Amino acid sequence: MIETLQALPMFVKYVLTAIVGMTPVIEIRGAIPIGVATFHLSYLEAFIASFIGNIIPIYFIIKFIRPLFDFFSRWKIFRIVIDWATNKATKKIEENERLQTFVSFGLFLFVAIPIPTTGAWVGALVANFLNLPVKKAFPPLALGVFVAGLIVLFVTGGVITIIN
Repeated sequence: MIETLQALPMFVKYVLTAIVGMTPVIEIRGAIPIGVATFHLSYLEAFIASFIGNIIPIYFIIKFIRPLFDFFSRWKIFRIVIDWATNKATKKIEENERLQTFVSFGLFLFVAIPIPTTGAWVGALVANFLNLPVKKAFPPLALGVFVAGLIVLFVTGGVITIIN
């Protein structure tokens, strides 16, 4: 199996690494180590492919998740969950003017710290709940993915150095 992965063309390795970066939960935190350790990409190649893969879903989540919410809101069980999450996310921001000023910075920090349940997918959902336009939400989310990627890159390099 390992030999098969190593024999893949470089382009396929880039695409597979980007696809891993696109997946919720795994995102860039898993794509960089997989790109380096499994596909034997350089650190820079793994970073770039993972970054591109991780930022692609941001636009679509911010722009198109609301129609999905509207569709699923037809059923009471989904409407309860969606309304609860939307109200909880927006209430705190609407009540506090200072928080409104720092929403972009908060999104950046939320995504930049690479821990479980934080990342571009959840950050984009939060931006959608807050009704932020793509123009306002995308830059801090993409910058957060970039910083998270750098952190993961250095951790991956350290772990691989220790193992070797």
